[in-house]
Amino acid sequence: MSDLLRPQTRFMPSDSPATRRWLEDIRHHIDVAKQFVAALSYEEFRVDMLRLYAVTRCLEIISEASRRLPDEIKARHPSIAWKDMAGAGNIYRHEYSDVTALRVWRTLQLALPPLRAVIERELSALDGPPDQPLKPPCPPP
Repeated sequence: MSDLLRPQTRFMPSDSPATRRWLEDIRHHIDVAKQFVAALSYEEFRVDMLRLYAVTRCLEIISEASRRLPDEIKARHPSIAWKDMAGAGNIYRHEYSDVTALRVWRTLQLALPPLRAVIERELSALDGPPDQPLKPPCPPP
């Protein structure tokens, strides 16, 4: 994509309609990926090429949408590996021989649940009162 057409997320406010769309895309594709593997064990998943490819496609979309999120959202959630997530899309698309069922499964099980919680929090903040800034979560006691 040309730099002229690429959204400039560094300066885009996190309450823009585009940001909402990207957050909703991430949430949707997390949910779809989870549905694809619902009730499957890892052993069942790794031999089911259709599901493996479908989940990998969801992860590609999540990766691309994450790249477009404003930096301020990413800064509020340093526990999410945003750079790794963006880089994973390149692996899925270009270094596909490095995509293993185990890597995809671990992403589903370990990385997506906390990401989904962050996405929900950001979407809730967009729906909340506009005069209250989003505060980072309190650390556990």
